[in-house]
Amino acid sequence: MKTQQAFWDKAAARYAKAPIRDEASYQKKLATTQTYFRPDWRVLEFGCGTGSTALIHAPHVSHILATDISGNMIEIAQGKAQAAGIENVRFERGTLDSLALEPGSFDAVLGLNILHLLDDVKGTIARVHSLLKPGGIFVSSSVMMAEIPWYWRMLIPVAQLVGLAPNIARFSKNGLVKMLTDAGFSIDHEWQPGKMSVFIVAKKSV
Repeated sequence: MKTQQAFWDKAAARYAKAPIRDEASYQKKLATTQTYFRPDWRVLEFGCGTGSTALIHAPHVSHILATDISGNMIEIAQGKAQAAGIENVRFERGTLDSLALEPGSFDAVLGLNILHLLDDVKGTIARVHSLLKPGGIFVSSSVMMAEIPWYWRMLIPVAQLVGLAPNIARFSKNGLVKMLTDAGFSIDHEWQPGKMSVFIVAKKSV
């Protein structure tokens, strides 16, 4: 955890300035997610980065708890919220395991561009399932590292050794879907913006 935290603390300022690579896909994901939201919903976003997505979703729900392993990311996110005058989003440093989160207390959990960066994807999905209310949704957007070209897969371990790449979890779309269904989710919406990425809305049974 310390290594991951240090990596993202160092990357925070650069991450905050980086433009969205595919604006059209990002907007479609936002719009799709918001079709599920209700005004009284409580939402958790883990791996929130500098908070841009949580702040965009804020007007559509009652409250959002947005978390990240990086304190520097959270500091930037808090500054954004204060500047925008948004009061129904709380940013907190921590992980799904380190924070005291009540089971069955969220209507939606967002894990955007984060699952492929985790050590234990199956465990994370199980934890998300436990945190959701019956009928709640898990919205994920993931890079399928199992689909990237072989030469990139060769370079990743080298980049990690010199601190230029974070932890990487390799799974395919079918592998991710299986992990979700094995945890008790049903797939409500699935979309592939590109060959190596997938956007999924999974629902916990009522």
